Amino acid sequence: YRGGGGEGASLREVLRHKEVEECVMVDIDGAVVDMCKEFLPDWSAGTFDDKRAKLIIDDAKGQLESFPDGYFDIIILDLSDPLDGGPCYQLYTTSFYETCKAKLNDGGVFVTQSGCGGIADAEKCFTCVHSTLKQVFPQVWGYTVHVPSFTSEWGFNLAVKTAGTVNAVSSAYIAELDARMAARELGDMEWYDSISHCRMFSLGKPIRKMLESETRVMTVENPLFMTDSTSGINRA
Repeated sequence: YRGGGGEGASLREVLRHKEVEECVMVDIDGAVVDMCKEFLPDWSAGTFDDKRAKLIIDDAKGQLESFPDGYFDIIILDLSDPLDGGPCYQLYTTSFYETCKAKLNDGGVFVTQSGCGGIADAEKCFTCVHSTLKQVFPQVWGYTVHVPSFTSEWGFNLAVKTAGTVNAVSSAYIAELDARMAARELGDMEWYDSISHCRMFSLGKPIRKMLESETRVMTVENPLFMTDSTSGINRA
């Protein structure tokens, strides 16, 4: 399941994997998808026409709720930030994450974009999303990637439905990563490999301390908003 991602780049990367039988992609804005198809065709690289891609223009929350429990192997969310008055803030709450967990099979993996992840701004959203996910999933890992257009390290969180399904930071997992990628015949990967993976999950000590000390939890009744790039989450 792919929530958001109207430009199609992440759909392209998902469908690199021949093992993927179906990718349900839900985006709320069909105009964005159409514009990206027309003006950014290299981003999707034709994957919207892949028979495994099931594009739905609708609300990601409502569509996910319509699927049977245990249906998906992986849920990837690239939603708008939790902004006051925005369309997505309820999709960063414990209740929605409980829905995501229910829709995953027992070996399922969940990933979500989580806002700014740099030393100066990680507490505005990233650490709170991490803390919220820990209330629902048995294992959660935060990681970051530098996104030049965002002028920040950007945060993501990975979680598993069943503890022990995968350990994204174990030496054994990382040692096997390049060989597993080669076996899957993924083609030319311009950025990701085992070394890049280590960089993503090797968070600086200040960020690790922020994650460890974070206690805020996002709920429907008590949402927390990342209002803009400088003011961060309201702490009411």
